Amino acid sequence: MIPQYTRPSPREISRKIKQAREAVSAGRISSINPASIAADALELSLDVEEIPDVLIELLGEITPGEYVGQSPPQRSYEDEIPQYELFPFKWESKRLGCTVYLKFAFREDWLYLVSLHEHRKETEKE
Repeated sequence: MIPQYTRPSPREISRKIKQAREAVSAGRISSINPASIAADALELSLDVEEIPDVLIELLGEITPGEYVGQSPPQRSYEDEIPQYELFPFKWESKRLGCTVYLKFAFREDWLYLVSLHEHRKETEKE
């Protein structure tokens, strides 16, 4: 019998978190909906300019256990990242002092920020 593998594995998620930190550190970050990201940043008491630095800190907080996505990962329907895999996380952030929801995808070596906000119940359906 062939063993069933669940994707993404904790190891794969760890690699995605590391890849995200590297992309943000190198300035390879874009957002899917800049207006929404900006409004959510304000709710978190962040300036838009702070997002890359804060995002690096937040990526340092999360672990594979905080992955809340599907297995296998859901694919994006957004025009900028069609059919690219989405990686959502939810955790208690020490940096922001609340439960945070973060979702991103990769297109080549660029990180696309899909969501970054305080967790909302309806977010779990995203």
